[in-house]
Amino acid sequence: MSGFVGVIVSDSWLHSQFTQVELRTLKAKYVSVRTQSGRVKVGDLPAVFVKLKAFTEMFTEDEIKDILGESYKDMDEEIDFESYLRAYLNLQSRATAKSGGSKNSSSFLKATTTTVHHSINVSEKASYVAHINSYLADDPFLKKDLPMDPSTNALFDLVKDGVLLCKLINIAVPGTIDERAINTKKVLNPWERNENHTLCLNSAKAIGCTVVNIGEQDLIEGRPHLLLGLISQIIKIQLLADLNLKKTPQLVELVDDSNDVEELLGLSPEKVLLKWMNFHLKKVGYEKQVTNFSSDVKDGEAYTYLLTALAPEHSGPGELETKDPTERANMVLAHAEKLDCKRYLTPKDIVEGSPNLNLAFVAQIFQHRNGLTVDTKKMSFAEMMTDDAQTSREERCFRLWINSLGVATYVNNVFEDVRNGWVILEVLDKVSPESVNWKQASKPPIKMPFRKVENCNQVIKIGKQLNFSLVNVAGNDIVQGNKKLILVKKAGRNSQMESFKDKNLSTGIFFLELLSAVEPRVVNWSVVTKGETEEDKKLNATYIISVARKLGCSIFLLPEDIIEVSLSLYGILDCSILIVHFVKNMILSLYAYSSPRNLSSFYYNTPDASPVAPVDGEREIVLVSEVSNMAINDAGSDSALSPKVGNEEASDQVEGKESPDGE
Repeated sequence: MSGFVGVIVSDSWLHSQFTQVELRTLKAKYVSVRTQSGRVKVGDLPAVFVKLKAFTEMFTEDEIKDILGESYKDMDEEIDFESYLRAYLNLQSRATAKSGGSKNSSSFLKATTTTVHHSINVSEKASYVAHINSYLADDPFLKKDLPMDPSTNALFDLVKDGVLLCKLINIAVPGTIDERAINTKKVLNPWERNENHTLCLNSAKAIGCTVVNIGEQDLIEGRPHLLLGLISQIIKIQLLADLNLKKTPQLVELVDDSNDVEELLGLSPEKVLLKWMNFHLKKVGYEKQVTNFSSDVKDGEAYTYLLTALAPEHSGPGELETKDPTERANMVLAHAEKLDCKRYLTPKDIVEGSPNLNLAFVAQIFQHRNGLTVDTKKMSFAEMMTDDAQTSREERCFRLWINSLGVATYVNNVFEDVRNGWVILEVLDKVSPESVNWKQASKPPIKMPFRKVENCNQVIKIGKQLNFSLVNVAGNDIVQGNKKLILVKKAGRNSQMESFKDKNLSTGIFFLELLSAVEPRVVNWSVVTKGETEEDKKLNATYIISVARKLGCSIFLLPEDIIEVSLSLYGILDCSILIVHFVKNMILSLYAYSSPRNLSSFYYNTPDASPVAPVDGEREIVLVSEVSNMAINDAGSDSALSPKVGNEEASDQVEGKESPDGE
C-alpha cells in the first residue's frame, strides 16, 4: 500500500470523464512517450492511440493523424497531459459515431463500468437502496445511517469509507470477508479507507463480479454510475445464489435425461431462471416462450401465468381480464407481496421492461416459492453428476479468476465453457498480449468439431511457448472436457514452491507472519488463534484471505484450501500473486522515505533518457510495471522469481485495474 491518491486533472469536467484506472493507464502511456523523447508531440499520438483496442479496429494510424490534424496544424506541437486526454475523448466520440452509436449491452455479471455512459437509472438506485435498508438495517456499524432515503445521494456518501460495500458482499456470499479485517473506526484516515476499498474490490472479484475500469479512488469519490454497476452485480449474485444443482437439486426436474443435466450444469444463473420460468408457464398453458427479462415480460402476462402456477390460491380473474399493462403490473406486484416478495420494483419498471429489476423480481419469486417437487430418482441422478469437493473448488477458483480478467465471454462452468478453446484464447490474450493469432481462431458458435480442435491446438502451442506444464495434454483433451488435464493437476515437478506443501502451514501462522512482514499494522494479532483445532485453523484461514485482499491481492482461494494445504496449480498461481504484491509493497516501503533523487532514479532511469522526476499518478504505474515482470519460476530454477515476457496485463488484473481499451 503506497497511499496513492490518484491522478489529478485540474479541469473538473475533464476529470469527471474518466475513472481513476483509466487516468492511470492513459498517464502511463503518456509518460512512456515523454520518457523516451523528453516531451510529447501531437505526432506521437497516432502510434499510441492506434494500439488501443477501442480504436485499433476502427481507425488506421493515418486516419487518427487526419482527425488530430483537424485540431492541430503542427504535428510537432508539444501537447500536455490534459490536451492528450481531450484528444482521446475526441477520438472516442468519433469511434462511437462511426459504429452507429451502438454500445455493448451488459449482461448479468457484466454491469457497465465504463465512462462512455454516465447516466444512472433512478428506479434501480431506489431498488438497491431498499435492498440495503432491508438486509443491513440491524448491522451494528451501519444502523446509525439506515434506512437511507433513495431520493437523496446518501448511498453514494455512505460507500466512501468502504464498510457498506464490504458488508454487502458478505450478505451476498456469507463468509467472503472476515469482518475483523474491515476498518470500522468512526473516523478513518486515508490509509484505512483505501484498505477497505482494496479489500472490497478484491473480494467482489472473488465472488464473481466483473470489476472493469473501477479503482479505489472511484469508490472514494462516490462516482454514481460505477457504484451502481458494482452494487447491482453484488445484489444479483445474492439473489441468484440458489440457481444451481448444488444449492437446489430440485432443479433437476427441469430436464429429462442425463445429457440435459450436463447442459443444465453449464447454464448461467439467468438462463436457469428462464428455463425454470418457462417450465412453469408451459404447465399452465402459456404458449409464448420467455427469452429475456425485458420485452417478453413488459405486458405482465407471463408474470400473471407464473404466479397462477406457483400460488393459485392468491390468483384472481382480474389480472388476465384487464387490458391495461400498468394495471396488470400493479396486480402482479400485489400478488407477489402475498408470497412475501418485497416490492423492489414498480409497475412502471415492469411496463418499461427494466432488465435488471425484472430479473431480480423473478429471482425473488424463485427464492420464496420455486414450485419444484422432490423426485427421488432424479435427485439421486443429480447427485451422481456432481464433482468431488476438491475438483469443484478448483473449478470455482479458475472460473472466478477468468471472469475477473474482464474477457468478453462470461464463464459459467469452466469444464463446459472452455471446450471450444475460445475462452482460453481470450485469457491467453489478456495474460500475454499478442500471443494469439486470431486469424487462425474460430469464434463461437462453432458447428464444425475440427474448428474447436484447431482453437485448442493453438492454446496448447501458446501454453508451451509460455512454459506451461502441458505434458501429455493435447488440444483434443480440452475439446473432450478432460477435467483433470484442463485443471493441469499436480505436474510432478520439484520446485522452490515445494515448501508450501508443508502441513504445518494449515495453522495459518506462517502466512500471517509473512503478511505482517510486508505491512506490520495490517495484522491484528489479538484476533489470531494458535491454529491448534480445526475451528481455530478456519478462523485464521478466513482472516488470512481478507488481510491479503486488503493489501491488494486478488485471491480466489477458499479457507479450506489453506487448511488442507491443497496448493495445486491454482494455489501456486495465488502464491505468485501474493509474492508479487509482497515484493511491490516491500519495495514501496524501502523507497517511500528515500530522497527524491533516489526515487527518480529507481522509477525512471533508462539507457536512452535522463531520469524524470515522478509526478502524481506515475509512481505506482511504473512500479507495478516493474514488479509485473516477475513471476514464479515453475521450472525449478535456483531463483524464486524470474523475468517473464508479457505479464503486464496479469499485473493489472492482480491490482483490479483495467485499461480503457481492455489491454
